[in-house]
Amino acid sequence: MTSDPDRTLDSLSTPCLLLDLPRMERNIRRMAEHIRGLGSSLRPHVKTHKCGEIAARALAEPGTSGITVSTLQEAEYFFEHGIRDILYAVGIAPNKLPRVAALMDRGCDLTIVLDDPVMARHIATTGENEGRRYRVMIELDTDGHRSGVDPASQSLLEIGHILHASPGSELVGVMAHAGESYFCDSGAAQLAMSRQERDRSVAAAERLRAAGVACPVVSVGSTPTALAADDLTGVTEVRAGVYVFFDLVMAGIGVCAHDDIAISVLTSVIGHQRETGRVITDAGWMAMSRDRGTARQETDYGYGLVRRSDGSALDALIVADANQEHGIVKTMEEGQPVPYEELPLGTLLRILPNHACATASEFDRYFVVDRGEVVAEWERTRGW
Repeated sequence: MTSDPDRTLDSLSTPCLLLDLPRMERNIRRMAEHIRGLGSSLRPHVKTHKCGEIAARALAEPGTSGITVSTLQEAEYFFEHGIRDILYAVGIAPNKLPRVAALMDRGCDLTIVLDDPVMARHIATTGENEGRRYRVMIELDTDGHRSGVDPASQSLLEIGHILHASPGSELVGVMAHAGESYFCDSGAAQLAMSRQERDRSVAAAERLRAAGVACPVVSVGSTPTALAADDLTGVTEVRAGVYVFFDLVMAGIGVCAHDDIAISVLTSVIGHQRETGRVITDAGWMAMSRDRGTARQETDYGYGLVRRSDGSALDALIVADANQEHGIVKTMEEGQPVPYEELPLGTLLRILPNHACATASEFDRYFVVDRGEVVAEWERTRGW
């Protein structure tokens, strides 16, 4: 939905979510060119933005094919936007199979993931009973982060044989997510994690192939490991999501700069508390989310880093605390003066988020900004 090209930030009701179009397009190109240069394919994870217009821009890059989703609602939404090749990258539960089947019946090339022989048998049996063939990937745990099967385990081969032998299932390949990369705060550590993710995923695929189980796809990915990668031999596709926006957590581990962050929350100054050195805004945790990811990093930005409405830096102001609808802005260093003269009541500010996925999830649309003008409104989907 395109808006009046002369629309300005002053016309928007706060809090609202801004998307800086040139920054986002630069971020999309950066990732696509990097993965393409390493000879692999990019499968963007759309859980960060959940927006058809953004997905279309990411998929327009050469070497980018298919998408990754984290909910079946996302799969349904993006299929309706013309995308057929979809990986649902959260372990499948039996109660979700009817929705998976419905999407398949409509022509969606939907792939599901699992990491347990019990679920593999259930999927295989269900597919046989329904007369359909579920596309499945085995989720790997390459870094002890979350879910997934050990690439060196016997369970990997057991799952592979179950899926390979049944007419009700098709083993598409293996996939991993190096979530621990979010805690790698140096380029060397991110590179090491990227190589570990690659090596363990490729080794898992080779074990399956040696056991007579076809494993055509080796899928890895996180934004830090994708950008750190220097060699993707054996990897057929890379998944990443937050790279389209970036955020303070990514900046905190050196993956991006503050000026690369493409989304922010536009907020209004609604109060001064001079006796306590605070400025009050109308963007509390319902706008910024409860995510405090930078609290574990060297620099803690509270609920977000404050910038002027044009995106330029202010003198070390953060949203130090938050209530449901109130943001409490303070200086990062105790005792530093608050520039109240720059922040009269009604002043518009932009807040850079800790976690782009979490902050974006608080809103139903983006106000797309290009060189200070609001050039479009793009709706985003929500739900499971």
